Amino acid sequence: MPDITHDEWLRRAKTLEVSGAHHIDGADEDGGGAAFAVVSPRDGQVVTEIADGGTAEVDAAVAAARRAFDSGPWPRLAPADRGRTLLRIAELLDEQREKLALTISLEMGKPITDAYDIELRAAINTFRWYGQLADKLTGESPHTAPDALALITREPSGVVGAVVPWNFPLTLASWKIAPALAAGCTVVLKPSENSPLSALLLGRLATEAGLPPGVLNIVNGNGPVVGRALGLHPDVDVLAFTGSTAVGRHFLRYAADSNLKRVWLELGGKSPNIILPDAPDLEKAAATAAWGIFFNQGEMCTAPSRLLVHSSIAERVVAAVVGRARELSVGDPLDPATEMGALVGEAHLSRVRDHIGTGLDEGARLRAGGERVLTGTGGTYLEPTVFDRVEPGMRLAREEIFGPVLSVLAFDDLDEAVRLANATEYGLAAGLWTSDLSTAHRVSRALKAGTVWVNCYEEGDLTVPFGGMKQSGNGRDKSVHAIEKYTELKTTWIQL
Repeated sequence: MPDITHDEWLRRAKTLEVSGAHHIDGADEDGGGAAFAVVSPRDGQVVTEIADGGTAEVDAAVAAARRAFDSGPWPRLAPADRGRTLLRIAELLDEQREKLALTISLEMGKPITDAYDIELRAAINTFRWYGQLADKLTGESPHTAPDALALITREPSGVVGAVVPWNFPLTLASWKIAPALAAGCTVVLKPSENSPLSALLLGRLATEAGLPPGVLNIVNGNGPVVGRALGLHPDVDVLAFTGSTAVGRHFLRYAADSNLKRVWLELGGKSPNIILPDAPDLEKAAATAAWGIFFNQGEMCTAPSRLLVHSSIAERVVAAVVGRARELSVGDPLDPATEMGALVGEAHLSRVRDHIGTGLDEGARLRAGGERVLTGTGGTYLEPTVFDRVEPGMRLAREEIFGPVLSVLAFDDLDEAVRLANATEYGLAAGLWTSDLSTAHRVSRALKAGTVWVNCYEEGDLTVPFGGMKQSGNGRDKSVHAIEKYTELKTTWIQL
């Protein structure tokens, strides 16, 4: 991140201008609904008022996307031309990186350093990667008898509805939008009502980059209204959602009650992080375990919220994690020195604190944190929290908390570790620390998770897919495989 002081970020925050209008058919639209406030979790103050969408705005956005797909130039452009537009979007995101990072910090409480260095890097790289991929996708021509020619092609699915959460507002939006656009689809995006401002900026930058009207539309509003309208809309061909498992079930119902649109879900997680006694670097394993659960305030679907550690090393590892939790800098997201910012809002903070209270009631041992802090700021700050002596049946071990709360479970042998790891309805991610190559392969295969990190956590790039098993969802974001969500396979058989 550039060398910008806390005072300078505060100054910029006071003068930040962001439009709260929907972005539909290439233009800002106030819509006919009421406005609602975007409240910053850093101090409880209103950032701005934005237009509150409803079914009318969804209908207008879907109609624009349908026109752009059925009769507009975007699906008919040469793939290289679509790719150049995506690359231009990446350039504009980079040019506006500081403003976008500031907007994200204000709307959802992410530390400004993480917003700039991690979130914006991911969004920029995503548009750049799919821009470079757009003209490199190929079809198939299987060998047939000499009197026939078979072609297998991928064609864009049509209008994509995308619904994304607040914890990574630009990264997760980019993971949906960029491959859909590269494939030739058009998109209607509903950002979270907690973090719509950065998505609206993205929509305007995409139009500035040369996207034709209607290709990318942004509609503000809450899930039960705007999300439901997208899910039920008969002119939406594909619905891509990242969020809770409970809401994911709603989208499946909406598809069944409307046009049987394809629904791709990236849902919750309760990811295990297994540390074996032969971990190649026990200090690094403990430090990574602490980083993983406290990064982004623990508001991560992949957060390693269950630390499974062999009983012979458990106290050593837990002591190191507790030490890190106690020294972590919790504070104003606009301070570059802050390591953990504010949780997204009062309601979410209350839910996380309820889990902490239940953990105490159920008999887990609180080793660090657990208290709300910085109450005088008006923000929603929580201490990094560590529990050990957690039993598999406790809520701490079973339910997604989505906050900076670590549950430590001890095990005595590898089979027990795998059983504990898989004893969850989720299957999004997992970690494993070992020096034994055979163990790494055997356990990775045994873990029911879409991603397994060995001797690391949260590593990877856009070449690899991301998604879950079991109730963590279906389909994949990132990589070439994401294109599969937004295309239809067609077989053409030509008799010669």
